[in-house]
Amino acid sequence: MTSLHSAVVLVTGANGGLGTEFVHQALDRGAAKVYATARAPRTWDDPRIVPLALDVTDPGSIARAAEQAADTTVLINNAGVAAATPSLLETPVEELRRLLETNTVGLFAVTRAFAPALRRSRGALIDVASVASWRSRPQLAAYGATKAAVWSLTDSLRAELGPEGVQVLGLYLAFTDTPMTAGMDVPKGSPVDVVRQAYDGLEAGALEVLADEYTRTVRAHLSDPVVPA
Repeated sequence: MTSLHSAVVLVTGANGGLGTEFVHQALDRGAAKVYATARAPRTWDDPRIVPLALDVTDPGSIARAAEQAADTTVLINNAGVAAATPSLLETPVEELRRLLETNTVGLFAVTRAFAPALRRSRGALIDVASVASWRSRPQLAAYGATKAAVWSLTDSLRAELGPEGVQVLGLYLAFTDTPMTAGMDVPKGSPVDVVRQAYDGLEAGALEVLADEYTRTVRAHLSDPVVPA
């Protein structure tokens, strides 16, 4: 289990709906400092929040951030992009590549760069995945493929980092009311509730957090026969 009291937290994609909640709720739980990262970091009204430029698709940007934030003890891989297309096979190859570069390759590259800091501090890692890791709509199948890869990466990172004292938590959620889902006419969860559950899970030593009933139901039925979404 990992306490956020006195922790140094780094949040990727901190300008978004979930990212902003990760920043504020970390401070509410006693974090000493939060690196709020984004391609174009914004200003914040709390001296404990350190804006930091980080493009998860740019190796140079990742290396600079890892050097500047070498005291990080909790890494939250929140940055991500989504795209809706008519179907998986109608998704342009370049669009799938763009999704993979941010959601999957970028997550791995950031984790790899910060792994030495997490090992030193025996800290923690939260990977923000999705119920689409396991079940996705046809229009979001390409996005779901990238999040399925995040599920696999998270499990593999846990197997590698766990024995070294690093807690690795996978966060899985359905549609959440953030700018990424703006315009989608679907039921949406609260980012406040999602982040609260993620941090509760971290502090309780959890390895997975399933943030809503739909996600919990899908996760519980992975052994069922495969059917069309």
